[in-house]
Amino acid sequence: MEIAFTQSWPSSVPEAIALQRRLAPQVVTQDDLPEPMTTVAGVDAGFEDQGATTRAAVVVLSFPDLTPIDEALVRQPTRFPHVPGLLSFREVPAILAALSQLRVDPDVILCDGQGLAHPRRLGIACHLGLLLDRPTVGVAKSRLVGTHGEVPSEKGAWVPLMDGQERLGAVLRSRTGTKPLYISAGHRISLERAIALVLQCTPKYRLPETTRYADRLASSGTRQSALGDSQQGRLF
Repeated sequence: MEIAFTQSWPSSVPEAIALQRRLAPQVVTQDDLPEPMTTVAGVDAGFEDQGATTRAAVVVLSFPDLTPIDEALVRQPTRFPHVPGLLSFREVPAILAALSQLRVDPDVILCDGQGLAHPRRLGIACHLGLLLDRPTVGVAKSRLVGTHGEVPSEKGAWVPLMDGQERLGAVLRSRTGTKPLYISAGHRISLERAIALVLQCTPKYRLPETTRYADRLASSGTRQSALGDSQQGRLF
């Protein structure tokens, strides 16, 4: 996957916050996805050496059957401190490096984190989507901002995540009886389409298959390929 990333990277918290505020108005929340959509990817990151090294993983799955077809894993020095609301500045450089190793370009990327459901409306899914000019979705396990009502217990039920009168995303029950997920548009996708896509990617478990495969790869930090024996991922 070709990555055309030339933007200078902030080195301080004020610079990062200022960049988020400049980029947020550029986020597109209307559907602009390839039709038909044939691939979807999950990205995730972890840390080693007490945070000094970022480990990023990406797994591409065919869609809609959700079979892993490509993957990459990279390690590189961490370039930004751990600051709530600035996750993308810590994780995205390594994620971009992992994406650059892919042989198969994903049509849509599901991020383990927030999209619009962010204090400055630029979570990691929005930031990555803008950098790649590619559809992205934020799929978070916990709430960063906003309020919501009780989510019905059955799979597919959701309630809006609100900040005052602004709808930031959805609180979605992806599996009956489990904790809900926090879904928000990243870039070039509507909330309704993002919800539908996440449900298509969660046939069995609480988390989308994209997130499960990427998290497994990032957490292990070793070559335990999600691909079948007939496939060969590119792990670095």
